[in-house]
Amino acid sequence: MAEKKAAKTKQKIRITLKAFDHTVIDKAVKMIIETAERSGAIIAGPIPLPTKIKKFTVNKSTFVAKDAREQFEMRIHKRLIELRETTATTIDSLSNLALPAGVDIEIKML
Repeated sequence: MAEKKAAKTKQKIRITLKAFDHTVIDKAVKMIIETAERSGAIIAGPIPLPTKIKKFTVNKSTFVAKDAREQFEMRIHKRLIELRETTATTIDSLSNLALPAGVDIEIKML
């Protein structure tokens, strides 16, 4: 009875990740899942959300040739992770986690 367990809460944490490169976002997801598993949280995900594609059309020349155009696109990859039965150590370890550059993270407590 001398053992002290961390009290599990009914609180859910929803983590949304966004990045331009899918390999970077997958590395970040792997790091988050490993950290959450070590702290004993129940994990749902990663759920790949639809990739948003922004297209830009630009004229090649500045003045004359209206028909000559170039198209560029930006792909924004998204992943969703939901953590249930989190502990205080889960929240602490997630806040101290160093993610790769180029990953936007949004954490919501439900």
